[in-house]
Amino acid sequence: MSDIIEFEPTAYHVKNSPEGPALDISDFNLWYGESQALFDCNLEIQKGQVTALIGPSGCGKSTLLRCLNRMNDLVDGLRIRGRITVDGFDIYAKGVDVIALRKRMGMVFQKPNPFAMSIYDNITYPLRVDGVTKKSILDETVEHALKQAALWNEAKDRLNDSALGLSGGQQQRLCIARAVASDPEVLLMDEPCSALDPIATARIEELIEELKGTYTIVMVTHSMAQAARVSDNTAFMYLGRLIEYGDTDTIFTNPQKSRTNDYVTGRFG
Repeated sequence: MSDIIEFEPTAYHVKNSPEGPALDISDFNLWYGESQALFDCNLEIQKGQVTALIGPSGCGKSTLLRCLNRMNDLVDGLRIRGRITVDGFDIYAKGVDVIALRKRMGMVFQKPNPFAMSIYDNITYPLRVDGVTKKSILDETVEHALKQAALWNEAKDRLNDSALGLSGGQQQRLCIARAVASDPEVLLMDEPCSALDPIATARIEELIEELKGTYTIVMVTHSMAQAARVSDNTAFMYLGRLIEYGDTDTIFTNPQKSRTNDYVTGRFG
């Protein structure tokens, strides 16, 4: 490819949800100090579907993901321009309750990060923070969340054991259970399988398939094969720009942009 980087308008050909978009990212730009990390990103994330963000390292995938629940607010020198709306509500508007926003956006990180407490206490933690103390509600939440995370049968007899005693794949499913315990609308997953072996990865992918529909899922993945397996729509990013966004089959078999084709066929990245 040429050393001169030219960008054409983003291509769109998405698989639309009958329920419409859950999130609308419009002309979104982000700077860390004087360094611009995201450029004029526009995409509608469809409700109840899995949207994968792919692209080479440093292209802005995780940065964009963390904008959806404003985790990037913690970075010094952050500046944004543009809008991100959830059901028409601008999450960067003045006076927004960021804590309430993050309750609507469950987050699962690259490496499993269970708290150093029991399995039961890990899942009930977000409820206790909200002041829920009634044991029947906590018990019901734990069972429901573990069943949603396909971990109930493995954990039901060891709820008081330390979560740190679980395997890596079990820990990641526990983190998913903890994320869904507070009943979010959206699940954000930042390379959720990168630290797992192939068997554990397959379990997480099966879980994602089961959770979609109940939740809107936005997932950053370094694995194009994983994006092809689990997502409905895929967004390809390059150098902080959204190059192409469409239904996953089209992105991987008949992309409209040559740069997308070069990436998915392994010519760079």
